[in-house]
Amino acid sequence: MQQRQQLLLLIFSLFLALQTSNGHNITRLLAKHPSLSTFNHYLTLTHLAQEINRRTTITVLALDNAAMSSLLSKNPSIYTMKNILSLHVLLDYFGAKKLHQITNGTALAATMFQATGVAPGVSGFVNITDFKGGKVGFGAEDNGGSLDSLFVKSVEELPYNISVIQISKALPSAVAEAPTPGPSELNITGIMSAHGCKVFADTLLAYPAAMGTYEDNVDGGLTVFCPLDDAFKAFLPKFKNLTASGKESFLEFFGVPVYQSLSMLKSNNGLMNTLATDGASKFDFTVQNEGEEVTLKTKINTVKITGTLLDEQPVAIYTTDKVLMPRELFKAAPTPAPAPAPEVAADAPKASKSKSKSKSKSAPGPASDSPADSPDGDPADQAADENAAVSFKGRRFVAVGLSFLLVFLLL
Repeated sequence: MQQRQQLLLLIFSLFLALQTSNGHNITRLLAKHPSLSTFNHYLTLTHLAQEINRRTTITVLALDNAAMSSLLSKNPSIYTMKNILSLHVLLDYFGAKKLHQITNGTALAATMFQATGVAPGVSGFVNITDFKGGKVGFGAEDNGGSLDSLFVKSVEELPYNISVIQISKALPSAVAEAPTPGPSELNITGIMSAHGCKVFADTLLAYPAAMGTYEDNVDGGLTVFCPLDDAFKAFLPKFKNLTASGKESFLEFFGVPVYQSLSMLKSNNGLMNTLATDGASKFDFTVQNEGEEVTLKTKINTVKITGTLLDEQPVAIYTTDKVLMPRELFKAAPTPAPAPAPEVAADAPKASKSKSKSKSKSAPGPASDSPADSPDGDPADQAADENAAVSFKGRRFVAVGLSFLLVFLLL
């Protein structure tokens, strides 16, 4: 009887694991702690809360209202404040227990500031050291080894998903605290060039009209999807075959005239207009996501977002693994017509003749190598869609199967 109860408990736990997600909401977690209200407010104001909510395996180093008051007395801009607070979000899980069991007594953790791409060198890392006797110190890696911010208490822990711990003071960092330029002062091509999109950035700079369209939209909101260097370099022969107006529209196609964080892209699946959209010339694409993966799709091909170069409202810049191709400028390769069904032969000689004729008619022509041609969908993209469907259905079948087994054992 006891074994049956244990089995039932195990099955029920598995069922819950399949039916629930590991989601969390940092705003709600902190709302239960009035002493952290200012910190909570600025996580929302800087849009860091959205980024924290979409990540898993994360630690938030929370500051109480007194520590935030000291930080705000320096009058940082909202853009600088975002950099400072993003240094307080570790991209690893550190609960209270783990803090006192760090291997060799010290650890170096990457932060959300490092992930933005604007932190040079190791300035986006935080040193965590267990001083024993219950004390744990924290310090920015570029702060000369100073670890004068101490662990105060654990605030909230959802094991191995998110941990919120309070520290005694803000982590000082000259890089994070440096004045951050407003959106109109951003050098977007410089950011792209420094992080793997130099070929695209140089091409954009070579066409002032297209570059001007990007610059005109920076203050109001801009999202850029820049192809990585290898992909765009291989694509240049096709680009050079476009007309002058086609080249301009093509370059503008990689910009969207609104700010879109990654979490916003995931929640706003569907058609998206671009800087090239103009009346009948749609120049749009479809945003889709599967878990943490976000893809952009036209009738010509599908590309995947591979990284974030900048996410500072009102500007976001992402990298893509391939060059997204608008259907207004490129055409999909024609789908081969299916071979005609063989005719029913009345006698052997006729069958032989019909077979010969059918063979000559269905022989495929030479494959097109025109730069404007492209397959309607990559095999990898199609396989990914099929695998996703199988995975989803598989989870449902397992859940249903466990439900039936649970009912059977209860009888």
